[in-house]
Amino acid sequence: MAEAVAETIARLDKLVVEAGTGTGKTFAYLLPALQSGRKTIISTGTKALQDQLYHRDLPLIGKAIGRPVETALLKGRANYLCLERLDHAPDVADALIDDLNAVREWRHRTDSGDKAELAEVAEDSRIWPFVTSTADNCLGQKCPEYSKCHVVKARRAAQEADLVVVNHHLLLADLAMKEEGFVEFLPGAEAIILDEAHQIPDLAVQFFGVSLGSRELERLVDEIRVATVPFQQAELQRRIDALQTAVRVLRADSPRDEGRHQLAELIDDLREPLDALRMALGELNTALAEIADGSLELDKLHEQLMNALERLSLLANDDAWDGLRWLEVNPRSIRIHLTPLDVSSTLNSMIDNGHQAWIFTSATLAVGEDFSHFTERMGLVNVAGLTFPSPYAVDRNGLIYLPPNLPQPSEFGHTDAVLESVVPLLEMTTGGMFCLFTSHRALNAAKKWFRTHKKHLGGRKLLAQGSAPRDDLLRRFRDAGNAVLLGTGSFWEGVDVRGQALTIVAIDKLPFASPADPLMMARLEFIRREGGNGFTGHQVPQAVLAMKQGAGRLLRDQNDYGVIVLCDPRITAKSYGRMFLKSLEPMPTTSDIQDVAAFLAAHESAGAVA
Repeated sequence: MAEAVAETIARLDKLVVEAGTGTGKTFAYLLPALQSGRKTIISTGTKALQDQLYHRDLPLIGKAIGRPVETALLKGRANYLCLERLDHAPDVADALIDDLNAVREWRHRTDSGDKAELAEVAEDSRIWPFVTSTADNCLGQKCPEYSKCHVVKARRAAQEADLVVVNHHLLLADLAMKEEGFVEFLPGAEAIILDEAHQIPDLAVQFFGVSLGSRELERLVDEIRVATVPFQQAELQRRIDALQTAVRVLRADSPRDEGRHQLAELIDDLREPLDALRMALGELNTALAEIADGSLELDKLHEQLMNALERLSLLANDDAWDGLRWLEVNPRSIRIHLTPLDVSSTLNSMIDNGHQAWIFTSATLAVGEDFSHFTERMGLVNVAGLTFPSPYAVDRNGLIYLPPNLPQPSEFGHTDAVLESVVPLLEMTTGGMFCLFTSHRALNAAKKWFRTHKKHLGGRKLLAQGSAPRDDLLRRFRDAGNAVLLGTGSFWEGVDVRGQALTIVAIDKLPFASPADPLMMARLEFIRREGGNGFTGHQVPQAVLAMKQGAGRLLRDQNDYGVIVLCDPRITAKSYGRMFLKSLEPMPTTSDIQDVAAFLAAHESAGAVA
């Protein structure tokens, strides 16, 4: 892999690489990147991986090559402490006082201002929006703290570095800005390497669309209210109140069911509150323009109002550009989106420029041995894909179990039947188990089932998504050594549990996206109009790649062993089921639970993998 990466960088070419767990993928692209002499951007799927690569992997590689290399870590501005906003932080609720004091103390000892440094304050603490900035509220060079600005210092370091580590959100935000004619804030690079590249197509859809959310508007109302206190104008306060009311009415009139809803089906009910919101934004915008009078803070707030009004006008326009308008409902907020259905041409125009090497790598890019699903969504033309399978002895250390006689996933009682099929395996191992579900509904059904069948746990801890933060649940799972964890969504990827703590990964269904998802429905209709088959050309490949991610949680080390339990009879009953098995690591497959018992007994009696 390292040779292929080196050649691609030297030729300023493009490369797609699927590299399984244990292949040394990270070092295989870092070493040739550092040795190339070309300015390189490494983009990771998450900020956690970004930190790991920068703080752990890069120093090791730097020592190996025996010469100094200038590297830099760059994140989005919301990850850095804003000294100006900290100095003017408003009075906060009692529950946030401790977090605010911790931030105030930390400002005197941090060099980077990266909030990941401050472990005492949770990453999702509600204090961070008060002490970090956004592109909208940043005062730029007019800020009195500009010379000390952590964002400015991070970007300057990135400009001077040979290799810069970013994350996909920052990279795509930069690409989107360049597409709109703005000045790029990432340094120009000759090589761009994207790790966990399978995330890019779906993320790109977000960045090249338009959206506006209630939480964003509520934050804007709060900031305007504080900033305009000195003016004491009754009419101004009335307009602020009117905007706040309009946001609340829109939320109240929106569907209660969480998830995605097609806006076209709701527009009759939401037209009036959307018009009221647009009017409230316009009236407050006019009032704020009259009093801004050169105030940096008020000018910024006025710009934010203008931007929100422009987006709302586009989102509420029935004749807006081709894409899907949909509503995202969360427990405490809503967000309206206008999403492009195909970003391949946009991505192609950015990637196929002839001035940069582009390398895309992940453990899940190919369906079987076919990379076309990924390359077509990325707009990559005539780009070959290479596969480097896991070096671990997966044929000896892994087993796929297909429980017999399970009901169809659509049948009543499927989740209960799944659990009744997998809990006997707990008696065969001293290790732990992941139960991965394709929906929150199934996850909740599993929690209910275990509450009435506690005896099946045999004294093991039961951990369930939603009961604690993800990282805390994973820490408790590792520490327990034999726990059962119920998860969905984010637990399907990016989870690394090594050793006997994770011996069984049970997957309840083939992870097809919900057919009721309006975005999926729109994409399938788009594919049909283009002459394609949405099921075989999109739904199946997407589900296969998701399955590979979930199954990939099992064997994370050369000494790992375990069983993947696939609880969907369609794997054997449907022709497309074979594609799922073909895409997994080449493990033996059985429907006989006695084979599972013998497999686990052999490995546990050995104490380690031979």
